[in-house]
Amino acid sequence: MKADTSSTAGGDLTGAYRRYLAALTLFHQAAADLSGLSGTDYQASNLLELDGPLTSGELAHRLGMSTGATTRLVDRLIAAGIAERTTDPTDRRRAPVRHTGVMPPGLTELLARVQGPIGQAIAGMTEEQLAGVSRYFGAATTAYADAARELAGESR
Repeated sequence: MKADTSSTAGGDLTGAYRRYLAALTLFHQAAADLSGLSGTDYQASNLLELDGPLTSGELAHRLGMSTGATTRLVDRLIAAGIAERTTDPTDRRRAPVRHTGVMPPGLTELLARVQGPIGQAIAGMTEEQLAGVSRYFGAATTAYADAARELAGESR
């Protein structure tokens, strides 16, 4: 990421951004470990909770994985009580996977440790600042998801 740091009030945005990403990645790796999940299983659980139910094919696409590997991932989430296969009432051939709402032990407490301070920072922002953060999240989500899918396609 290139940033014109000469005009930013905050200084070196590139360094701050890279430190943020490192802290975020390390936190979520630790959360996955605490949960007894792999990093990919942990993120699949997150996607199912946020956007589910999803078919195994939809989840595979989101994760940049093969459908076979995703089927095994879903089996692990089901065994852990985190997900379940359901039946689509309009198409009985589809078996969407949904999050059960079950959180691995200790995960809620761990997430609360970061949600509190982040919530306080967000609560102190102006509407304009919140709009900027929202624009950033939208653009970053799209850029990273697109890049991950491209990389997954290149590795096959």
